[in-house]
Amino acid sequence: MLNVVLFGAPGCGKGTQSELLEKKFGLSHISTGEIIRSHIKSQTELGLQMQEYISRGELAPDSVVIGMVENYLNENKGIKGTIFDGFPRTTAQAEAFDAMLTKMGDSVDIMIYMDVPEEELVKRILLRGKDSGRADDASEDVIRNRIEVYNQQTAIVADYYRAQGKYVAVPSLGTIDEVFERIAAEIEKL
Repeated sequence: MLNVVLFGAPGCGKGTQSELLEKKFGLSHISTGEIIRSHIKSQTELGLQMQEYISRGELAPDSVVIGMVENYLNENKGIKGTIFDGFPRTTAQAEAFDAMLTKMGDSVDIMIYMDVPEEELVKRILLRGKDSGRADDASEDVIRNRIEVYNQQTAIVADYYRAQGKYVAVPSLGTIDEVFERIAAEIEKL
């Protein structure tokens, strides 16, 4: 099974690129953000708890996110591979994720870091907020806090995969197709 971690700050285009990669390579796509938003929309107990974290621009607790990913993998056995969009977000999640995959006889094959400058990220998220209606996409202060949380807590996950020789940075400015071709080229090397 091919396991791709698509990584980058909020607004870098992980969701868009994941959809394209899913089609090209026949991989399954898991976005922990989408799973969490689904719980929020359904107003489940978990969703209401998650809403509190998200409204402050904070990350969801590791145990909850890891449990969601494990459930997803158990429900989707026999797939060709998976694109993990925005997961893992902390070194602790990466370690727990590796342990979970090892237990399943699998591993992460590559982490692709989508490199986008901060001002471009803010611009993209504000633009997305006009269409999505998401409150966390409409406030520049919340967006900048999300990017700061990402820089402090999440960006260091790249070091974890770099130490394993699985990290690749891909410049992610340009058209959607240009970025897609750069990412696809890295996956094709596998």
